Amino acid sequence: MRSRDYDLDFRDRARRIRAWGIGLLALAALLWTWCLLLLLTPYEVDRKPDDRHPEACESRLFTERGTANDGLYRHDWCQNERDWPEALAVLGLSLPATAAGVALFTIGTVTRAMSAHSEAMRELDKLAAAPKA
Repeated sequence: MRSRDYDLDFRDRARRIRAWGIGLLALAALLWTWCLLLLLTPYEVDRKPDDRHPEACESRLFTERGTANDGLYRHDWCQNERDWPEALAVLGLSLPATAAGVALFTIGTVTRAMSAHSEAMRELDKLAAAPKA
């Protein structure tokens, strides 16, 4: 295999690695968005199936009442609908995707830049070795 073919194949692999990193970062962004929606948006809870008047609940993060922490003894239906472990599980799933995405994106970008630098150095060496007129 000639060096130019090898270099083009090397850059193509770097591009694919970088694309995987971008994909994982997009997945992590979706998971972060889902977690933020779980924590920041108000929601409604049905007291029984097909309830015509559902209970309105405050968002988990910005509540001033006890809906997020206590409430079953007061017949507060918001208590178990959006629980903290669900939001934390989504956040926990996003961390490996974020770490892997950043690593792959960085590896792909640096590999491609090093390949371009190497090609530029080879071209400069050819110019330096050329006979001077």
